[in-house]
Amino acid sequence: MIVLVVTFESALSEDEVFAVARERLPEFQKLPGLVQKYYIKGDKPNHYGGVYVWDSAQSLNAYRESDLAKSIPAAYKTVGPPTIQRFESVFPLRA
Repeated sequence: MIVLVVTFESALSEDEVFAVARERLPEFQKLPGLVQKYYIKGDKPNHYGGVYVWDSAQSLNAYRESDLAKSIPAAYKTVGPPTIQRFESVFPLRA
């Protein structure tokens, strides 16, 4: 499993961020290889993100090249570029 963590600061209100996330849900639900996505809220004001769990590096790479991935800054009106971290799962707590 591959884990991608994307965080950003948004110029939108919290309600607007949540509305954008809900509006985009169907697009993410259709992504091949996306096992799970967690929508997250940071401890600093206006900081949000997503934790994505992918079945493979190939699925992640296909997503990163997609228009959907590239649309994140505009959709959420990010302040500066998002922070992107990629991790490889070593082993799960629960199977």
